[in-house]
Amino acid sequence: MRTMGIDFGLARIGIALSDETKFLANPYETYKRKNTSADIDYFIDLIKSKNVDEIVCGLPLNMQGEEQEIAHQTREFMEQVASKSGVPIHYLDERLSSQMAEDILKERERDWRKRKEKLDAVSATLILQDYLDTRSRY
Repeated sequence: MRTMGIDFGLARIGIALSDETKFLANPYETYKRKNTSADIDYFIDLIKSKNVDEIVCGLPLNMQGEEQEIAHQTREFMEQVASKSGVPIHYLDERLSSQMAEDILKERERDWRKRKEKLDAVSATLILQDYLDTRSRY
C-alpha cells in the first residue's frame, strides 16, 4: 500500500507517491486539469492502479494560518475523491511548500519552463515527505 501526496491547484495538481514501506516520497507527475468530473475519475483510477490507501493533501493557508478560498475548493475536490474511492484524506499545512520546491528546482534546473513543469509534483513530494516523517516519529 502507498500514500499519495497532493498539491492541489486550479490548473494543475502535483502528485507524489510513497514507496511501499511509506518511508520515502517520490514525485509522480503534474496532472493538468480538464474538468472536475474527469479529474476525479483520473484520481480514482490512479488510486486503484497504484494501490493507494491514504492521501495527504496540502491545505493552502495564508501566513496567519487561515483558510482562503482555494482551501475550500481543495477540501471540496478532495471530499469528492474520498467519497468515491473510500480512501481517507489527511490535510497538512502547505505554507511555503511551493517556495521550497522552487528553491530545490533552481539548484537543479536552469530553464524556468522545465522548473514550472516539475514544481507542483516536487511540492506534493515535500508535503508527502513531511507527513511520512511526522508519522514515523510516533
